[in-house]
Amino acid sequence: MCRMKQGCAWVSWSVALMAIAGAAIGMATGPAPSAPETPKPADAYAHLPAKLALNAVIRDVKGRSEEGGHPDFEFYGNTYVRMGLLKDTLDAEGKPAVLSLQGTDIRKSYLDASGQIIYPAQFDTARGDRKGELASCDDNMITTEASFASWYRDTRGVNLTKVIPLVLERQPGSDRYVFDSAIHEPYKGLGGFFPIDGDLFGNFAGWNHNFHFTTEVRTTFLFKRGTGQVFKFTGDDDVWVFVDGKLVLDLGGLHPKREMFLELDRLDWLENGGVYPLVVFHAERHTRESNFRIETSILLRAVEPPPAEGLAD
Repeated sequence: MCRMKQGCAWVSWSVALMAIAGAAIGMATGPAPSAPETPKPADAYAHLPAKLALNAVIRDVKGRSEEGGHPDFEFYGNTYVRMGLLKDTLDAEGKPAVLSLQGTDIRKSYLDASGQIIYPAQFDTARGDRKGELASCDDNMITTEASFASWYRDTRGVNLTKVIPLVLERQPGSDRYVFDSAIHEPYKGLGGFFPIDGDLFGNFAGWNHNFHFTTEVRTTFLFKRGTGQVFKFTGDDDVWVFVDGKLVLDLGGLHPKREMFLELDRLDWLENGGVYPLVVFHAERHTRESNFRIETSILLRAVEPPPAEGLAD
């Protein structure tokens, strides 16, 4: 029995000594070092400007049912994009001109090899594009050539004009610049692209927004072939984009939010190193929604807008 006690004491001392030795080792070595943090990749595009500041000319009109209302606004409607309403070149004054009052519906989108929606006039099987479907139309999207003439011209008794800033922000770690009415203030807070709420002719009766207006954005850029310059518009209603006076994106007609994508390398008439104008013509013609989004890798340059009369009888 006594031998047994001595054995227990020996075991107890052994355990104690082992604990002390372990603690000493821990104090000597300290906690295991943590793995070094992986450095964040450098922004390869940090040399580019953070923002591109452009000017947008807004021309306010009244809906068709209002006194002095415009016949093309708050009247027509459609589901599909209606291309072919405009001529494919700007007129002598640098304004779009009517080709057809009816146009052609894009019933199924034309796609490039990566699945981006493209302008059917740029369809190229050699690039791997996928053909869509078009349908002829016999219903008007524009009342007359004369009614369209005032969309993008200051016209006494028809429209009122205001110039607003349009700022595209570079996306982190990217060469893409974006203006998006869904995320940029004050438009996010307004619920859409409503640049003249409570201004000019005022809001449409019974609504909290001024829905009936056009937008004209003029800019220039340096073309660099083979560098992946692209331009994409998403929105409603009508949108037409012209480069060097030629139509390159056609999202005409009244429709829900739609998009179209352009690779500038497809424009074979552009010369490398040349400086060219790019113009966006947009129209918000109907109630409920107003969306406006530009995404581009082009370093667009602001052009001073022409003086606006901004008058109405």
